[in-house]
Amino acid sequence: MGLHDAIQTYHQLLTPEIALESQEQLENQLRRHGLFFGTRPLCTVLRPRFLTYPQYRFLQTSIRPLLSAFDKAYRVALAEKSVRDQFGLFEWEEELLQYDPGYPYPTPVSRLDAFYVTDSDALCFTEYNAEVPAASAYNDVLSELFYGLPIMREFMHHYELRSLPTRYRVMHALLDAHRQWAGRRAEPRVAILDWDDVPTYSEFRLFLDYFRSQGLECIITTPQEIEYRDGKLYAGDFHITLIYKRILITELVEQGGIDHPVVQAVRDGAVCMVNPFHCKLLYKKASLAVLSDEQNASLFTPAERDAINTHIPWTRRVAKRYTEYDGNRVDLIPFILENKNRLVLKPNDDYGGHGIVLGWLVDDATWENAIQAGLDSVHVIQERVTIPSEPYPSVVNGELRIQDRLLDTAPFIFYGEYVDGCLTRLATDPLLNVTAGGGSSVPTFVVAKR
Repeated sequence: MGLHDAIQTYHQLLTPEIALESQEQLENQLRRHGLFFGTRPLCTVLRPRFLTYPQYRFLQTSIRPLLSAFDKAYRVALAEKSVRDQFGLFEWEEELLQYDPGYPYPTPVSRLDAFYVTDSDALCFTEYNAEVPAASAYNDVLSELFYGLPIMREFMHHYELRSLPTRYRVMHALLDAHRQWAGRRAEPRVAILDWDDVPTYSEFRLFLDYFRSQGLECIITTPQEIEYRDGKLYAGDFHITLIYKRILITELVEQGGIDHPVVQAVRDGAVCMVNPFHCKLLYKKASLAVLSDEQNASLFTPAERDAINTHIPWTRRVAKRYTEYDGNRVDLIPFILENKNRLVLKPNDDYGGHGIVLGWLVDDATWENAIQAGLDSVHVIQERVTIPSEPYPSVVNGELRIQDRLLDTAPFIFYGEYVDGCLTRLATDPLLNVTAGGGSSVPTFVVAKR
């Protein structure tokens, strides 16, 4: 069964009448469940992302050696400052690495962001969201909503579908970390922690409802509401033993200081926090440069190196040095300046597409200024990858339209070991990111012909 056949069948079944009925139901359900990113509806199209079973399995198996390589780079970096320096940590981040999280892995919950050209099985991972991977609850609820749409009723006469839920995996990762931190079975008291004005706040409510439905005590709170007293962490009179950290560590420290109550409590082992401070190493954009750089090849097994060469685009920290590109020795800065049409510049520690410069979209002067900024603070340069597209239907001004959308593939990772679930985002702009106004999220389903 081909993926194109499934997509074509879906679109053929989507008559204008069914499209309008499905659109109305989708909009009602988005409002009912609060599925908005800020003020924008989370999903604006009428087809989910489809992957065949072999494609989803390919995604899972391709990632395993990469995860092994990330873990190896992380553990060597903890032990050897010369390797750790390649990640571009700030002094206060170095200090936070001294605090034992109480469990052995730095990324209980994470997400790799990639572009997957399914026709050729070209799969390239461009970022590792190892700190606060969002959209798991959004994805689960969107899947449930799509199952109920009139068009899906028609489509499921012809194809079977399997959604890829992940909320339960997030919960289990949190509970596993808490049990190891506590050293015994203990009921956690969970606080979902972030600012109260972030556009993802609606997802916190989904997690709050889900955790409570599973019998967990849970609140949503902010850094301003947290107090550390008598060796315990509180939000009001709620004693917190487990933080589901959705706030970025950099924002917490920059606005609350290195002595913020959360930092003190983690330092003293008074609270379990997921993900821990140690995740900052892999969250840095430079983590892909550490894997990609020829100076680190000896750290990895042949299978890991093969996966890196196949699935990680050429990535380097911006610096005045010589390095290798396509088997040739190059002077890095002149090479970058001369090859902007195939390169992307990224700040080492930012999110939501902030600060990213796509070389092929700017003039020479803008590119030169951006590279100078990349020398003044830690940035990485990365080779441009192919961004795939697929046709997606939507209703615009009461009319059904099917248009090509760019799409990414962002599998969720648990314990830094394996894939379970996948986020897909659509856009008409090559900077695919919902935070940056990247269009639409859609649930991902594995599909097979009946």
